[in-house]
Amino acid sequence: MPEHIPGQPSYLPSVADEFAGRVALVTGAAQGIGEAVVRALAARGATVAATDRVPAGVRDLAATLAEDAGNGGRGAVTAYPLDVTDSRAVEETVARVESELGPLDLLVNVAGILRTAPATELTDQDWADTFAVNTTGVFHTSRAAAARMTQRRKGCIVTVASNAAGIPRTGMAAYAASKAAAAMFTKCLGLEVARSGVRCNVVAPGSTDTPMQRGLWEGRPDAEQGVVEGDLGTYRTGIPLGRIAQPSDIADAVLFLASDRARHITMQDIYVDGGATLR
Repeated sequence: MPEHIPGQPSYLPSVADEFAGRVALVTGAAQGIGEAVVRALAARGATVAATDRVPAGVRDLAATLAEDAGNGGRGAVTAYPLDVTDSRAVEETVARVESELGPLDLLVNVAGILRTAPATELTDQDWADTFAVNTTGVFHTSRAAAARMTQRRKGCIVTVASNAAGIPRTGMAAYAASKAAAAMFTKCLGLEVARSGVRCNVVAPGSTDTPMQRGLWEGRPDAEQGVVEGDLGTYRTGIPLGRIAQPSDIADAVLFLASDRARHITMQDIYVDGGATLR
């Protein structure tokens, strides 16, 4: 029995073991926020299926964490290649994860892409690709997971959206719209499955130090400071807390919503953006 933390409700395990015995599936796990979520879950005892459409990325992550586990680390991570836009592949992968690792307790939707351009210059392909991953991908994975979780009357789904879903951004119409759709889908799903004991929540990051973010900064050495300070020309406020988020900041919010500490929280949208959207 894990040692109880003073002041913590008696129904909760120690933080170090709070996901022990639970199986989680994380999409977009090869880098950035997805990787941070995998690392945080494994550190707290979860068995994690790390999925990504770049197989080498999740294989390398699983190998690194396996080495850490051998040196006294916690949890187990298994890599699974997965393109969330392929509904058949999603269903087959979720079935395989349950067969190989056990019943799925947690799904974290992180996979996403960003195509930037003024709305009038977006191509049909840009729009379709963005929604295929950011929205339809969330639908595919959540449908497959929720169908199983409701039968067992337990489980949790967390979708990583974006603060762009709640405030207009220039040059980000497709991305913002796709994330807004994913967030509302997750909340509607949460309403439908609540009576089965399944919780569905959204984490909305702001600017976070990830490869996606840095892709916007190419050739601009002062870009990070510009994000912190804001840009009147694009009607964008800065970040009141004065810093760009780290992926671990987002992972911490995901793990809170996934844990029993949030057992009475569902259909909520937590903005983790340093106050950038002034919400």
